[in-house]
Amino acid sequence: MTTINIFTENIFDGWKLDEKEVITRTRRMLEHYISTLGENSCLSGKDYESITLDIVFCDSAKTHELNIEYRDKDYPADIITFAIFADDENSFIFDGDINLGEIIIALDKVMEGVNRDISGSKNREQELMFLISHGLMHLLGFDHQSEEEYNFVIGEQRKALGSIGYDKI
Repeated sequence: MTTINIFTENIFDGWKLDEKEVITRTRRMLEHYISTLGENSCLSGKDYESITLDIVFCDSAKTHELNIEYRDKDYPADIITFAIFADDENSFIFDGDINLGEIIIALDKVMEGVNRDISGSKNREQELMFLISHGLMHLLGFDHQSEEEYNFVIGEQRKALGSIGYDKI
């Protein structure tokens, strides 16, 4: 059985997350992805004992700064993913551990999105887990440059979210 190490840091004062619960749900979604998509992911054919990833919760000013610095994009993002293992052809496995990378989420953008949802069908936790599930797909090497890829990613996210009890997105 693969060990999954998930480290979180919340530097956003406006939302006191239950980080333990976020880690538990993220781990379950990642286990789902590995069991269903592992052979098609960046993990395929790799010999590893553990997987590590980081999630940082911040504000949109921070994602705006990161977007400018690393992506040459001048806007705040709700999520930025640095897929260290999937995006680097020279990536390596150190002591049996794969460092997938980092997911950075602007919690103020999550709250804004939920507040804009006039149907009232979303809550903060659902929107947060949707973004984390999306970030996990990127960390595993899945992208959405075409409509077909986008539909695949969203379809797989629905399944992963269903694995943690979120059947609607």
